[in-house]
Amino acid sequence: MKQSKFAGVGVALITPFAENGSIDFAKLAQIIEYIIANGIDYIVALGTTSEAPTMSADERIAAARFIKERVAGRTPLVIGIGGNCTRDVEQALRSGIAGGYDAVLSVCPYYNKPNQEGLYRHFRAVADASPLPVILYNVPSRTGINILPATVARLAKECPKIIGIKEASGNVEQMRAIRDLAPEQFLLICGDDALTVDAMRLGGVGVISVLAQLYPQQTVAFVREAHEGRFDAADALFAPLATITAELFEEGNPVGIKTAMAIKGLCNATVRLPLVAGSDHLREKMAHSIAAYEKR
Repeated sequence: MKQSKFAGVGVALITPFAENGSIDFAKLAQIIEYIIANGIDYIVALGTTSEAPTMSADERIAAARFIKERVAGRTPLVIGIGGNCTRDVEQALRSGIAGGYDAVLSVCPYYNKPNQEGLYRHFRAVADASPLPVILYNVPSRTGINILPATVARLAKECPKIIGIKEASGNVEQMRAIRDLAPEQFLLICGDDALTVDAMRLGGVGVISVLAQLYPQQTVAFVREAHEGRFDAADALFAPLATITAELFEEGNPVGIKTAMAIKGLCNATVRLPLVAGSDHLREKMAHSIAAYEKR
């Protein structure tokens, strides 16, 4: 893969919960071992997929420490540290929670709806406070705000610590503009599983993936084909997974991935309010799709 340790397949790690709602560290350990054994390139902890917003500060610290100790240097680690209060994000970055990690993933500040200058100043402050390289995370469907390619490029050029973006706008033309405007070494990382190959056609280096938690080996396979420029082969490997990928997000993330992981026996489907477990309809659909895929 490309020289960066954040090229290839990063897994957006879930937090498995026991039926009483507590963190199931035994299952978390099993999932970590499963994805590492199947060749993923790095792990992203405490992102949206982890349900970090519903975890207490003590739980986030405990989870971050557990993941770091379980991985024990076997693969690079990214930790999610972001929010809509810049001072709080700066404080978190200086708290030591990121110790032992390799980079920070920081989401666009949600709800406040800053303009592009506000986004620039927020992320400049994040970069100044961070002890680690920073990967921006643009996901307008969740945050209500879109960081535009010109702002991304400005940050990339003016803040050496900002090394890349997880781009989850779902807009391929926006990805193209980022690649055209940002420095060559700036990492374009796809944040939508279904658009991974399209993003890599434009010069993207890989994906931070939800699908790879369920099918790590298969995700690594099509991403590596794309990295080698064999895009038709990558499309062919992804095509049988397209239905499952769509279903993962049908009732929201991480509801879908936890439903699928439960079907596979990798953890149970428990999520924390305000999320609720996948519907019977989703479970039936996903069970059928998984069975059909694995019987091919």
